[in-house]
Amino acid sequence: MRLFHQSGNLSLLTFFLLCMPFIGLGQNRVIKAGIDYSLPAQEIEGFGASDAWTCRFIGLWPDEQKNKVADLLFSRKLDDKGNPVGIGLNFWRFAIGGGSAEQGNVSGIRDEWRRQASFLKTNGDYDENAMPGQIWFMKAAKSRGAEKFLGFVNSPHVNFTLNNKAFSSDGKTNLNPEKLDAFSNDLLKNVEIIKAKTGIELDYLSPVNEPQWKWNEGNQEGCPYTNLEISQVIKSLSKTLSKTRLKTRIQLAEAGQLNYLTNHPDSTKSNQIEYFFNPRSVGFVGSLPNIDRSISGHSYFTTSPEEKSIEIRRAVGKQVAKHSDLRFWMSEYCVLGDSLLKGEGRDLGMTTALFIAKLIHHDLTYANATSWQWWLAVSIGDYKDGLVYVDKSKLGGKVYDSKLLWGLGNYSRFISPGSTRQLVTMANEKNFYLSAYLKDQEVVAVAVNDSDQVVELQLTGIDQNRNAQLYTTSSNADLERSASAARNITLPAKSITTIIARREK
Repeated sequence: MRLFHQSGNLSLLTFFLLCMPFIGLGQNRVIKAGIDYSLPAQEIEGFGASDAWTCRFIGLWPDEQKNKVADLLFSRKLDDKGNPVGIGLNFWRFAIGGGSAEQGNVSGIRDEWRRQASFLKTNGDYDENAMPGQIWFMKAAKSRGAEKFLGFVNSPHVNFTLNNKAFSSDGKTNLNPEKLDAFSNDLLKNVEIIKAKTGIELDYLSPVNEPQWKWNEGNQEGCPYTNLEISQVIKSLSKTLSKTRLKTRIQLAEAGQLNYLTNHPDSTKSNQIEYFFNPRSVGFVGSLPNIDRSISGHSYFTTSPEEKSIEIRRAVGKQVAKHSDLRFWMSEYCVLGDSLLKGEGRDLGMTTALFIAKLIHHDLTYANATSWQWWLAVSIGDYKDGLVYVDKSKLGGKVYDSKLLWGLGNYSRFISPGSTRQLVTMANEKNFYLSAYLKDQEVVAVAVNDSDQVVELQLTGIDQNRNAQLYTTSSNADLERSASAARNITLPAKSITTIIARREK
C-alpha cells in the first residue's frame, strides 16, 4: 500500500483511516472447543468407494501403474517422512454389472466406459473370468487391509429385464416379475464366483440402487423400483441366501437422495426407513433372514443451503434412531451439481476437497452415518466424481491424485472401525467444523477450516501434557505429518487437519 503522497507525508488521521481495513487482517482466529464423552454417538464402520466403470479397464493396466492407484486408495503404510502413502479405505464396493458390456452398442448405453461387465452371459452361461480388472482391484484392496466388501447392482442382468436392456424404457421397473427368483439366484452365483476367485465372501449385497430415478436415458445402467417392488426383491433374495451357509447380508435401499428415506412427496418411493423397518408396515423386511440392520441413502441434491442440508440430515438421524439397532449409511456421493459447486470440471485442488470434507462432517454429525462411501474411486472424466484420476486408456497411462482423495483420507485413514463419535462443544463458528472420535483412549478429531484465516484451536478433553500428532491437507500438503502442543493447535487457512491425541485423564 502506498503511504505517501508525492507532495509530502500523510496526516496521522489519514494514515489511520487508510490502515483501518487492514488492522487485524493477519491475526489468527482463536476457537475454543471441547470434547464431551458423556454422550457417545454412533460407532463408525468405515469409509469406502466403488470400482464402478473405470476399474474394469484400469485393473488390466501395467502393474506399476495400477498398483500406484491401489496404493493411493487402500495403503496404510507411511513414507520415510511418516506421511501416509494412501488413504486406507476399509470398504470396497464391487459393481455387479447388468451385461451391457457384452451387448456393446446394442446395449443402448453410448459410452463404452459406462457399460458394465458381468459373469453371466446373454446365452445363460457363466464366464468366471469375465471381470479380471475388477477382480484385481478387489484382491488389491484386501491385500492392503480393506476388510468390508459389498456387491451392488445398478440393473438386473439383461436376461432378467423386460426390454433386454440394462436401463428402463418407460421409467418404470425393468425387472421381469417372472424372473425375480432367477435374478436372486444370479446374485448368489456372483457371490460364489467372487469368493472362488478372491477368497472374499461378500459381506453385503445391495440389489437396488437409486430406485427413485427413471433410468430411461441410456446414460448408464439403472432400474427404477417402488418400495413395494423393492420389498419383493428383498424377500426373494433373502429366501435364496437363507438356503446357503453364506454370511452375506442384504443391504438396502441406496436412496437417490436422503429425504427419500424420510418425507419426500413421492409416496410410493419415499419414507423408506419406516416402510422397510417398521414392523407395522406392509413392506416390513427387518426380521427376514440375511437382512442387515442398515438403511442407506445418497447425499446428492441435499447439500445446500447449509441450513436445509442440516435439517434433512437431522431428520434422517432422528428417524433411524426410532428403530432398535438400525444404522444409517451414506453409501454414495460425488459432486453432480449444487448451488455452491458444479459437477462439471475436474478439480484436483482444495475447493472440492473442502466442500466434501464439510459434507462428510454433516453426514457424520447430523445424520449419524456409520459408514461413508464415495462414488467413483477412479475416474477418467472432466468431472468432480473421482478420488484418483487416470488417462482414458485401456493400455495404461498417468495417474493423478487429488486433494479430495487426501481430504477424505483425513477421515478414512485415521478413524478406525469401532471408533465412537463423541460430542464436540463449540460456539457457532462460521466456516469451521470439528468432529471427534474415540477408540482405546485415543482421540481422533478432524477439523475443517474453510475460512481464509489461520485458526488457533484450544481443544479441551485431550491430554494437555502430551503433544498431538497432526496430519494436514492443504494447497501444499497431502496428509502431511507434524506435531503440536495439545493446548494450542494451529490450523492453516483452507485446510483439513486430523488431530490425534490421548483422552484427558
